[in-house]
Amino acid sequence: MDTKQALLKVMEDYFDSDVKRINHARWVTEYAEKLLDREGGDRPVVIGAAILHDIGIHQAEQKHGSTLGKYQEMEGPPIARDILARLGYSPEHITEICDIIAHHHSPGKITTRNFSIVYDADWLVNLRDEYDIGDKARLGHIIDRVFLTGSGKALARSIYLVEPGSLKDLVWRDMIMFR
Repeated sequence: MDTKQALLKVMEDYFDSDVKRINHARWVTEYAEKLLDREGGDRPVVIGAAILHDIGIHQAEQKHGSTLGKYQEMEGPPIARDILARLGYSPEHITEICDIIAHHHSPGKITTRNFSIVYDADWLVNLRDEYDIGDKARLGHIIDRVFLTGSGKALARSIYLVEPGSLKDLVWRDMIMFR
């Protein structure tokens, strides 16, 4: 089993029957891989952080009664550190992945390419939950403001600002579904 598959398995086992969290992590990872292809970055770090970025959400709920990002950022790194160590990640990779997890809702504190890729991948999934994606004019401004990478902005525009059923929309959705 390769490292990505091993991480996915551990994440799925950890989240157990929480299909929403499992699917979210899988989508963030898919988008992170697409952004990696365009932006570069350290694949083991980006994939590790993408898969585990929300690993502290259950602890946040239990300890703080909330899934707010600041609580996920506090609770996630110790869990991720344990998982990554068991899977044989290097200390340097563990530190960087945990730093990304510890700030994945707080842009500006870490400015690395790896962080930017994971942050944008998470927003590619979360955008529809956080904003009215029906207001295309406003959404374009939000994309420009929120996303950190050029590829993240371009991908967000191609996902959220194309007309449903257009050729571009159909081609994009085909690429996502049959990657």
